[in-house]
Amino acid sequence: MGIQLHDPSTQPADAPEPAKRRRRHPLRTILLVLLAVAIIIPASAGAYLYSLGQIYESEITTIDSPWPAESTRPQRQQPGTAAGEAAPGDAGGSGGSQPGGGTAEGSQNAMADGMLNILVMGSDSRGATTEEALSGGNSNQRADTLMLVHVPADRSKIFTVSLMRDLWVDIPGNGQAKINAALAYGGVPLMVQTVESLFNQRIDHVAMIDFEGFVGMTDALGGVEVNVTQPFVSPHSSKKYAKGPTVLDGKGALDFVRERYAYADGDYQRVRNQQAFLQALLAKNLSRDTLLNPVKIHNVISSMAPFVSADSGLNAGTLARLGLELRNVRSDDMEMFTLPTLGTGTSADGQSIVIPDRNAIAGLSRALADDSLDKFVASRGLAG
Repeated sequence: MGIQLHDPSTQPADAPEPAKRRRRHPLRTILLVLLAVAIIIPASAGAYLYSLGQIYESEITTIDSPWPAESTRPQRQQPGTAAGEAAPGDAGGSGGSQPGGGTAEGSQNAMADGMLNILVMGSDSRGATTEEALSGGNSNQRADTLMLVHVPADRSKIFTVSLMRDLWVDIPGNGQAKINAALAYGGVPLMVQTVESLFNQRIDHVAMIDFEGFVGMTDALGGVEVNVTQPFVSPHSSKKYAKGPTVLDGKGALDFVRERYAYADGDYQRVRNQQAFLQALLAKNLSRDTLLNPVKIHNVISSMAPFVSADSGLNAGTLARLGLELRNVRSDDMEMFTLPTLGTGTSADGQSIVIPDRNAIAGLSRALADDSLDKFVASRGLAG
């Protein structure tokens, strides 16, 4: 209803004197509004974050038994702990669903005040039997991408070590083979055991990501810009990618992380491309444009979660706590590099393989144990 204005000269002489207006309290009103906002915004944010957690929990696939037998596993080590000595609160314990397959107390220690190791596998699921790999059975599933993510105890950085998928290693119970064959021989538990045996370091969490998940996630972010260092034509889409900065949509991202045949050094360049894409993807996710856009965050999680499989300990609550601990980490604080090798060769049975650099493996193992990966990276010129 509109406000009516009255001219005093038009009022009857005997008209009653209008009542005095109620005194307004602008300061009190402002304070009440601010108080309401202070209550409503956190409540709304809490409900929103809970909703995102529910989406993640309902869409991902849980790997029920990702851990090898406890007797085969190295004990979790904290900096300064002697090799083979268990960290406090981590003595024994059977496998199971706790992070790293240890006790609940040991799992909390790893998150609260210790370094964290997460094994990430990228798979191209075309024609593959993912269910068998997740359950630990033999399958035709192989890990196209294998990365060890190390979060130091001070949560100042994130290190990601790419392992060449044709790296020739000992696979427990199966002799020597390409490291990605562990997934086919014994599923996720054998892959975890193989990586733990290689570095004598305990894995706290494990995740498998289907390459198809990059399509929706990239599109939800509005595209991701990468620097194409070597031009190529994708055999999957027949699209040409020129050298230089390129904004990739979802399908373009899939072309970029898959391609290897166009390059003289094959898988080495593919790994570099994957690292470049992930670096750009993380930077886009950490940008203000994304973090301050609830719709975009919702779309990113909704598009990616259905293509993620993870141990039960890597749940929404764990990710939220880890995200809070890493709140000061920016894209410049994320180091990605490839485990140094001695190049390519041929196995005794005629397979094309990547020859391991035992000195590099030993050095990385020590750096992981001492939580000094930054020094390892600097000493070998692996940064950037």
